[in-house]
Amino acid sequence: MLPPTQAHSPPAEDLLLGTLACGSPAPPRVQPLGSVFHPRKALPRLHSPPGLHSLGFHSAWAPLSAQDQPHCLHRFNFVAKKLHRRLLQLGGSALLPVCLGDDQHELGPDAAVDPWLRDLWDRVLGLLPPPPDLAEIPPGVPLPSKFTLLFLQEAPSTGSEGQRVAHPGSQEPPSESKPFLAPMISNQRVTGPSHFQDVRLIEFDISGSGISFAAGDVVLIQPSNSAAHVQQFCQVLGLDPEQLFTLQPQEPDVSCPTRLPQPCSMRHLVSHYLDIASVPRRSFFELLACLSLHELEREKLLEFSSAQGQEELFEYCNRPRRTILEVLCDFPHTAAAIPPDYLLDLIPAIRPRAFSIASSMLAHPSRLQILVAVVQFQTRLKEPRRGLCSSWLASLDPGQGPVRVPLWVRPGSLAFPETPDTPVIMVGPGTGVAPFRAAIQERVAQGQTRNFLFFGCRWRDQDFYWEAEWQELETRDCLTLVPAFSREQEQKVYVQHRLRELGSLVWELLDRQGAYFYLAGNAKSMPADVSEALMSIFQENGGLCSPDAAAYLARLQRTQRFQTETWA
Repeated sequence: MLPPTQAHSPPAEDLLLGTLACGSPAPPRVQPLGSVFHPRKALPRLHSPPGLHSLGFHSAWAPLSAQDQPHCLHRFNFVAKKLHRRLLQLGGSALLPVCLGDDQHELGPDAAVDPWLRDLWDRVLGLLPPPPDLAEIPPGVPLPSKFTLLFLQEAPSTGSEGQRVAHPGSQEPPSESKPFLAPMISNQRVTGPSHFQDVRLIEFDISGSGISFAAGDVVLIQPSNSAAHVQQFCQVLGLDPEQLFTLQPQEPDVSCPTRLPQPCSMRHLVSHYLDIASVPRRSFFELLACLSLHELEREKLLEFSSAQGQEELFEYCNRPRRTILEVLCDFPHTAAAIPPDYLLDLIPAIRPRAFSIASSMLAHPSRLQILVAVVQFQTRLKEPRRGLCSSWLASLDPGQGPVRVPLWVRPGSLAFPETPDTPVIMVGPGTGVAPFRAAIQERVAQGQTRNFLFFGCRWRDQDFYWEAEWQELETRDCLTLVPAFSREQEQKVYVQHRLRELGSLVWELLDRQGAYFYLAGNAKSMPADVSEALMSIFQENGGLCSPDAAAYLARLQRTQRFQTETWA
């Protein structure tokens, strides 16, 4: 969509397709869409190519969006729905109704996308049939790979394999393309030995990195696969881990991944780039079926990649959280025949993981701390499921030798008030307390002492993070701590119960003293429970009726006095 001053009728071959995907808590940062949402009078009406205009279309698009359903249902696929309404206002006409895919559907977004795509192609090919000499790619034939791997017979005499990193003293702040290799200072378990979960307080030295952050910011960490998994992958695919290669793009507009050195070894590619520990998507099985030369295995892969086989695929792969590596082990003949050129098409790149920063630079200069819950759970599979990044971090021991972790920092979704007398109410059960520790350290260092923390955990002696630190701040009148220990009495007590118990204080702080309210933690049910507790407080302690209480809560959200940071 062009800015208002440059808008013009598109050429006859144009077809406008609006395809969006956005997640919670914020819509994607796509700047060009801003002009679409200008007032009606600021934009001309949309025009269509002559071929479509004769069919009654002013401008044609097919709106598709996929997103996890957030706890606020009105925000589900919000940007796609808003864009669709706006284009209708501007005189456009949709080729198809909006398709809203849901990642949390038991069959994933494909449950909605599959029938929508069939309708889309029927409609598009009916309106704009392809030229007679353009043949359709037959089913089962893979597209050309994005890259060619050019194997080297011997190591080059110049240059060395290594990751592009930001060096100390660099003028550019670290980023995903150039992370900072931060020395790990400590890796300490902070839950009791009998506690069901391993939670780590990890500290990094960021001296000379150029990194700066404030309370509410997040650090992104680029994890690696375990050495055992790398070795197993290379064995199943018949790859030499020490084989060097260079990447050659097949198309002129395709660039090589910046995270891969040139030349690169197979070990480096599998260790640091290919996400072999992720649960494969349907597209993985589609391509794998195209590459398979084994009749029985290919037949099963085709079934998994078909629309009719999605329920069976869910039971085989998604429900037990079977990984790409485990799937390849289940299809050994196919795995052994995978052309190396297709590795980057078949397996997604390892994505960085975001962690709330749990320390303030005002309290810990040149240091960055995070609180990490090590993810491990059991499914019907023999091997426990483990989170890639948290398990990798937990395995690192700086006491055994130098450890460096690639990381960089970006702004978070929480912003704290700068006015010194503004009270702050923070609700952080479990590891959700991490950003609030950073905020409390920062505010106390700035002389802001009106800090109210509602912290929840199971047991005082097992998972009460930073207990001594909170108690010391209480003795200095810098913090009011309200703990909720859910398992220390017959009736479970959570943070929402403590909020209700102190409803008069919460109402006083919010309504009369202009407090800000913050919530961080697991997105499953806690945010809805806390919102329900606030609604109850507004009615019981504020005397509001239910609609007015809902409007009050909405006003707090709209004015950024109620902010959340939640994760699945």
